[in-house]
Amino acid sequence: MKTNLTYKIGIIACLLFLTAQFQVHAQGNITLEKISTYYTDVFAESATEIVAHDPLSQRLYVTNGNTGAIDILDISDPANIVLHASIDLSPYGKSANSVDVHEGIVAAAVENVNKQADGKIVFFDRDGNFINQVTAGALPDNVVFAPNGRYVLSANEGEPNDDFTVDPEGSVTIVNLRRGVYNITQADVSQVGFTIFNNATLDPSVRVSSNPGFSTVAQDIEPEYITVSKNSRYAWVALQENNAIAIIDIRRAKILSLKGLGFKDHSQYGNGLDASNETADIDIANWPIKGMYMPDAMTSYKKWGREYIVLANEGDSRDYAGYSEETRVKDLALDPVAFPNAAALQSEDAIGRMKTTIATGDADGDGLFEEIYTYGARSFSIRRASGSLIYDSGDDFEQITAAQIPNDFNSTNDENFSFKDRSDDKGPEPEAVEVAKYKGRTYAFIGLERVGGIMIYDISNPYHPSFIEYINNRNFNVPANTRAAEDLGPEDLVFVKKRNSPVNSPLLISANEVSGTITIFKVKRDYSSAYQSDARTLEVEEETPEEELTLATEQLQVYPNPVESGLLSLNQPVDAVIFNIHGRKVMTVQAVRKVDVSSLKKGLYVLRTNTLGAVKFIIK
Repeated sequence: MKTNLTYKIGIIACLLFLTAQFQVHAQGNITLEKISTYYTDVFAESATEIVAHDPLSQRLYVTNGNTGAIDILDISDPANIVLHASIDLSPYGKSANSVDVHEGIVAAAVENVNKQADGKIVFFDRDGNFINQVTAGALPDNVVFAPNGRYVLSANEGEPNDDFTVDPEGSVTIVNLRRGVYNITQADVSQVGFTIFNNATLDPSVRVSSNPGFSTVAQDIEPEYITVSKNSRYAWVALQENNAIAIIDIRRAKILSLKGLGFKDHSQYGNGLDASNETADIDIANWPIKGMYMPDAMTSYKKWGREYIVLANEGDSRDYAGYSEETRVKDLALDPVAFPNAAALQSEDAIGRMKTTIATGDADGDGLFEEIYTYGARSFSIRRASGSLIYDSGDDFEQITAAQIPNDFNSTNDENFSFKDRSDDKGPEPEAVEVAKYKGRTYAFIGLERVGGIMIYDISNPYHPSFIEYINNRNFNVPANTRAAEDLGPEDLVFVKKRNSPVNSPLLISANEVSGTITIFKVKRDYSSAYQSDARTLEVEEETPEEELTLATEQLQVYPNPVESGLLSLNQPVDAVIFNIHGRKVMTVQAVRKVDVSSLKKGLYVLRTNTLGAVKFIIK
């Protein structure tokens, strides 16, 4: 009997293991399937910029920079998006820069007619009827509800006028809704400013780059975007031009820290970039350049009991008639000690065309630049709640777009047939980011503002994200100002959970600023592209607490990269699986240092190991 029982237990254990194995493989990855597109037929006028979803009414609230209104779209039938109404904002200011909705209450960040004067946060019901308003700071650029609905926050950018004679202070407005939105007054509003940093010693990577001698630190700081912790206690605020984030205690309306985001070393393997719009070929290479992360959109998620923030590292400069920090590398006076090969670097075939800054890089003030900086990091990154970096996607976005759309690589967003037009600027320009859980995994969706399209990553393990898919609903073969061009300039992404969706499926909604379109995608499983990874490894990644995580100390390297000879070499023998750009397994190798990849097509691949992580390589 005992032997029989042991046998049965063994059989059950095997079945449970096989079931777990099957479930992981059967889940596969996710993909996006387009349902429909709403067209405003307004080109390059920000007719669809920021979008918010109300699940009860199945309506979208969309900022329309062309009319200054908020358009209300009915998506109860996602295949047939209908304009329901528009909210006229002219009684409250110039136009809405942002909108959010929580339990039927709509909050709009409304810019003053005088851009440098204080704006407003205006509240409406879901039908667009006015409820209340409060004064915010200058140029409220992003507005969000805290998850518990108790607070509304706005990031007030405080941009200067074009002559740079008026530069308001940046700030964050916090509205306490404890008495209900109908009853709030200005007494329920806290304005969080940055004057405490005017004479402080700042983190070295916090940029103060406005008109020298004119703006204080508080005036220089320009809050761009906000994400709030799941418990509604803390806010992280992106200070894009400052290459920093501020961490705020919401309840106390107090800044806890001002954290510089550091710089990305583009001379390191995996951090390459295509730096010239003058060369005929795609050349993603390493250069002696520092990237300023400068995030635009950001969001956060919770894993292993801790918060992580996810940032789209777009980049931005101060470029006004009264003051501009922009120049090109060819026009910098480079320090001959730091750059003995300055002449070669400053040629247009190298990095001479790349836009850089005169505000950073000349540490000793002698007029000679010891370092070269570029705007943005052409990536998305994940950081701890403290702001410290734990993951960056490196040069993924350019490598992936180079492999999938080589003829339209680094195109701009308002002109087709513009191959490499943005290589000397900020490349694909990651702008929007959304994070969502689906079928037990956590995914990041990143919108690329210039070349277009949405990158999808599995970020269930924030230390080891995996690229899943790149979707681009753009037609590069027609004039950009026509409907046939489809989505241009994704500015905002919103995930709708299955339980909040009008259909029996989660949705991803993309607001595309240049094309003036709203596109709705169905989020679904893609079994054909499932990674055939070890189920037990995935389970360990899912359950390992953060403090026990360790990164591989011995880095796996592959060469040459790109591969042109058909033979890939590794710096140590490994067992590995090779996946193509769509996540399909194409090869398995064991205990090898050289891999014959001559049978594989040209493109981007990932070589994944169980112990040393994964590396990307290209076959030319």
